[in-house]
Amino acid sequence: MRSKVWVAAAAALVLVGGTAGCGATAEKTDSAAPGGGKPVSGLRLMVPNTAGGGYDTTARVAAKVMDDAKIATGTQVFNLPGAGGTVGLQRTVNEKGNGKLALQMGLGVVGATYTSKSKATLAQTTPLAKLIEEAGAIVVPKNSPYKTIGDLVAAWKANPKGLAVGGGSSPGGPDHLLPMQLAQAVGIDPKQVNYISYDGGGELLPALLGSKIAFGASGFGEFLDQVESGQVRVLAVTSEQPVAALKDVPTLKGSGIDLVFTNWRGIVAPPEISAADKQVWIDALTRMHDSAEWKAELTKHGWTDAFVAGDAFGTFLTEQDKAVADVLTKLGLAA
Repeated sequence: MRSKVWVAAAAALVLVGGTAGCGATAEKTDSAAPGGGKPVSGLRLMVPNTAGGGYDTTARVAAKVMDDAKIATGTQVFNLPGAGGTVGLQRTVNEKGNGKLALQMGLGVVGATYTSKSKATLAQTTPLAKLIEEAGAIVVPKNSPYKTIGDLVAAWKANPKGLAVGGGSSPGGPDHLLPMQLAQAVGIDPKQVNYISYDGGGELLPALLGSKIAFGASGFGEFLDQVESGQVRVLAVTSEQPVAALKDVPTLKGSGIDLVFTNWRGIVAPPEISAADKQVWIDALTRMHDSAEWKAELTKHGWTDAFVAGDAFGTFLTEQDKAVADVLTKLGLAA
């Protein structure tokens, strides 16, 4: 599976709170227009899972860059975890017209709307921007007996149900789809995979460090600090090419496993916000994307720049939602 779009890869698995109505600025002159202007104030960015995960890291980096670059000051980032991100999604949908609020989200939330049978849907939100793509990683704790991806795969094939794999997303999300695809790529029936779901990287990491799971499958950026401190080892990344932030870590392809997998993250706002408030967010995120500070963070975290805003992101979301629904229905994870 070589597609960098997760849906094409996942298709192979068929075998198995502010005050609503407030504007984002006190005055129109406070907009984050491409040409400059006063920094935006009073923005709030909700993270729909626990602190320390990929959504949380992305949101906090975005808020810091906007502050450092004087694009938006005092942006509040807060966590509202639950149900694979759909608790946060429901809150976002309930905040109809609130132009100061936005939701950090990604592929995992798309899948969770189906597997969690969420009443709230992404179609109800206002798409703002897709920010990044990120390769996945296969990670083990420092005391793991598996030194290479080959070691792990050999043990996994010998006892698929006995080796628990953890991920920071609910079934249907990227951390679930990655080990399912990996299983299929190495000849394991995905139905035999013992997958344990955690609500974001903030919950996944303690389980990994505590050896409650044999290995983890998630975005590699969530483990960089622990890799540097020697607490965990990355056995392989799922990108087409090696990741600069992880020296000497092979790709799955470079290890003889024909699989490439890429996750993505973006930001949406509540329904029915004003056109002016939508533009404030899009302008702020566009200026953030164009800043030297953001480019430095992309390099630091090993993220791939995948910026697209407004209606183009809306089209992407619609396509992803349909494809996710089709795949999960075939997998028996959605009605």
